[in-house]
Amino acid sequence: MRSELIVVCGAGGFIGGHLVAELQRQGCQAIRAVDIKPVEEWFQRFPGVDNMKLNLQEADACVRAVDGAHTVSNLAADMGGMGFIENNKALCMLSVLINTHLCMAAHKHRVQRYFYASSACVYAADKQVSPDVVALKESDAYPAEPEDGYGWEKLFSERMCRHFREDFDLATRIARYHNVYGPLGTYAGGREKAPAAVCRKVIQAKFSGAHEIEIWGDGRQTRSFMYIEDCLKGTQAILASDIVEPINLGSNELVTINELVDIVEAIAGIKLARTYNTKAPKGVNGRNSDNTLIKKLIGWEPSIRLRDGLEKTYRWIYDQMAKHA
Repeated sequence: MRSELIVVCGAGGFIGGHLVAELQRQGCQAIRAVDIKPVEEWFQRFPGVDNMKLNLQEADACVRAVDGAHTVSNLAADMGGMGFIENNKALCMLSVLINTHLCMAAHKHRVQRYFYASSACVYAADKQVSPDVVALKESDAYPAEPEDGYGWEKLFSERMCRHFREDFDLATRIARYHNVYGPLGTYAGGREKAPAAVCRKVIQAKFSGAHEIEIWGDGRQTRSFMYIEDCLKGTQAILASDIVEPINLGSNELVTINELVDIVEAIAGIKLARTYNTKAPKGVNGRNSDNTLIKKLIGWEPSIRLRDGLEKTYRWIYDQMAKHA
């Protein structure tokens, strides 16, 4: 049994909630879960966990959050899908306060290991202009031209972690997440990501009988999507490793958004007429994860096919929406 205090920041959110659940399954005895939302609004809550409602953009809150901690995982950010991050650049940038103050507090309290959840949005735009994208390797983040707002905050925070490691011996680890999805997450309201949004739209079409769906962009833009279980395994492996530079954590199963819709339609047993909103936020034309380095260094690779992960995600969202249908 692990008795050292583990702090999960952003624990009321999607990945953070799943991480707390996994830590409990592994027998961790001392877990502190921190989020800005009221505890009753968290996606997952667990008995025996020290749940704290704190605004981690504030320095004093970060000091309280990490007091006594052995390990800190920072998954806290004001973020969402492409619709949110393209229209809320200032809010996304303000998340830099969270990582800055957490690094300072972790140094002050002599935290032994600090994990930062970065994003594939750090990658240079000129490497993502074609749907036939070459999978992005870690060095493709420089020369820097990340996603405006959210991507710049992530890239800056990566550098903050690096310099706290170099100057203050804070043992930092950084994963660049590529589109994590799964059940027990946001699927409506404007902050949801593509897999959840597509599931919701298909379910809405099924419930309403209006067999049509609006797709943002032309449907030819490409992405890879990583199921939450693979994300958790990779995150913990990176945290325990000697990898000090940012490293990709994502699937390399590349699909178009049209193909994503195809898969969800097949799960739902329905076929929908498609309209394309080319004025809606759609992000870069192509993005995929090059997993060469992480496979070489720690042997990690995703194990869950997109079709299988989407089926689990669809079933959960369907059950949630059926309650209010």
